[in-house]
Amino acid sequence: MGCGRTITWRRAWADDWEQVRWCSKRCRRTGTHADAAALEDAIITLLDSAGRNATVSPADAAAMVAAATGGAADSSSLETASRAAALRLAAAGDVVIMVGSQVVDPSTARGDIRIRRVQP
Repeated sequence: MGCGRTITWRRAWADDWEQVRWCSKRCRRTGTHADAAALEDAIITLLDSAGRNATVSPADAAAMVAAATGGAADSSSLETASRAAALRLAAAGDVVIMVGSQVVDPSTARGDIRIRRVQP
């Protein structure tokens, strides 16, 4: 899925629930960003270099990918795609999403988020 949000059942999807891939029309329309894998790798690289309990911002990963592409990518779309990459990593169980000092549900996180490795 493109955004990493949890897809919840809707009555309109009852007949074809097994084929549902997108959480919304917007998500289906925008799809997955071309640099999605690079953004996920950038998040993991930043977390590996930051330390055990450190957090990183999706904007840091976007800046890292933008620098690697020579600034060819649009920074605002990269920041949105970086947040989606963080949500996908959280859905996979690799990271947790934080707002302030609290771990939050990635599907409902609002505002500025931080990303941290899952604590053992």
